[in-house]
Amino acid sequence: MKEESMIRGADIVVQSLIAEQAEIIFGYPGGAIMPVYDALYDYHEQIKHVLTRHEQGAIHAAQGYARVSGKVGVCLATSGPGATNLITGLADAQIDSTPLVCITGQVAAHLLGTDAFQETDVVGISMPGTKWNIQVRRVEDIAPAIAKGFYIARSGRPGPVLIDITKNAQVDFGQMNYTPCLGFRSYKVHQPIDPNAIQKAAELIKQAKRPYLLFGQGVVLGKAETELKFFLDKTGIPAASTLLGSGALSEDHPNYVGKLGMHGNYAPNLLTNQCDVLIAVGMRFDDRVTGDLKRYAKQAKVIHLELDAAEINKNVKVEVGVLGDCKESLSMLTEAVEQGSHPEWLGKFRELEQMEKEAVMQHDITPTKVGLTMGEVISQINRYKADDAVLVTDVGQHQMIAWRYFHYKKTRTQITSGGLGTMGFALPAALGAQLHDYSRQVICVVGDGGIQMTIQELGAIMQTKAPVKIVLLNNNYLGMVRQWQQMFFDKRYSFTELDNPDFIKLAEAYGIKAQKVTERNTLTESIEDMLIHDGPYFLEVVVEKEDNVFPMIATGCSVEEVRLS
Repeated sequence: MKEESMIRGADIVVQSLIAEQAEIIFGYPGGAIMPVYDALYDYHEQIKHVLTRHEQGAIHAAQGYARVSGKVGVCLATSGPGATNLITGLADAQIDSTPLVCITGQVAAHLLGTDAFQETDVVGISMPGTKWNIQVRRVEDIAPAIAKGFYIARSGRPGPVLIDITKNAQVDFGQMNYTPCLGFRSYKVHQPIDPNAIQKAAELIKQAKRPYLLFGQGVVLGKAETELKFFLDKTGIPAASTLLGSGALSEDHPNYVGKLGMHGNYAPNLLTNQCDVLIAVGMRFDDRVTGDLKRYAKQAKVIHLELDAAEINKNVKVEVGVLGDCKESLSMLTEAVEQGSHPEWLGKFRELEQMEKEAVMQHDITPTKVGLTMGEVISQINRYKADDAVLVTDVGQHQMIAWRYFHYKKTRTQITSGGLGTMGFALPAALGAQLHDYSRQVICVVGDGGIQMTIQELGAIMQTKAPVKIVLLNNNYLGMVRQWQQMFFDKRYSFTELDNPDFIKLAEAYGIKAQKVTERNTLTESIEDMLIHDGPYFLEVVVEKEDNVFPMIATGCSVEEVRLS
């Protein structure tokens, strides 16, 4: 006989998630996780479950939710193929520092190692793509593992956690022994900031004639947006954003000079090799930002404000490394620096910006050719979108164009797959972002290649009635691969042309209002119709087949070899 206070392991799982204030779980049921799904039946008023159409959809939706809300995303999957379908999302969340807790079912403990039905070593498989993972085989270990998992996922540099729970642990009875995790010995989160490093950095900034600041997603994760703005207001230093840093500073800020990276803006890339002090805040000097490292900012003294010690001196040698939370270090640095302005140096950025406008932007935004461009679609969206509209993009040409031309004014409005470059990310991530807040505009910009990797999540959008606005930029190509084939492989378009389905019929089959635009004269009206529509909307825009994205820094080139055509 069980004691009255004893409950099933599956109930402990759900109650622990509720204790961690998880609001939404994304998932897909199956044999080894079925006891947890049975438990969820009793808690539907306290926690919401969203049934995606594939486990990869579930984890990308959890990422979208986490990125917009700043909370830990949660997803559920069964053992074997259910768990292995999460791997891409785990790797994506790991490299982009997204806090996730993924709970997978596992065969009963006595069957482990017997090649039982749907058994796989998910802990072994997921180890390189998680911040922490664990297999739970006993009911008494469930709640402590979940508490620890949430703590690890959201603290320090955030990341994904996987908790694999055997079926026997889910069905056995035990005590509800959840207590929040507030830390443990081998894992130090708070790094006191070295005042000497702050002093050294302030000294370098004081002497600088051409200082330059680069900011990344660390500013968003550290909730340091206000501190960044105060620092720039005081010093007058030009500042550029990485892909995932977009939105941390309003693009209307007088010191904002554009975007870094392979398809970023002309001035921020080119002038990296002309500054004398380079201040990097919450960014990791990714290869898409640096180009050829041997020729990257060699003339500059580098100051790096970073939470993760492993990132300092990893790719770029620094003069001063300031380890710790950038909210705290930026505030200390603002105190220590003098009031300043750099009108001439800032003017250089504006001159080059003008060159880019004439050589690239005007042709993208106000084209004179017959075919529609991706740039003019994004430009029209800017006219009608809300200031806090969230842009979710997939991977490819449309991602770079949308990022280049979307007007970011608020933080947590940029959701994309940065470091892993995962096609198929956008549609489920947009669903997750929208479910955090139904009242917010979520605009999902996707290509015809990427959408077909997770198009089944239109089913989850239909079932949840999430009012996601899907903009499909259709060029009948895997556009980014085709651009590279054109530029570097003598136009040998090997397996990049797509024969596509009728997307409008597909969207309508899922009960989603849909419209197709092929002519310029109907574009503006269609975008207006989409944004004022009450529910989900699918807008297909047929764009030029062979347009390219510029500026561009080719692989292996220096940032100063940025091309305008």
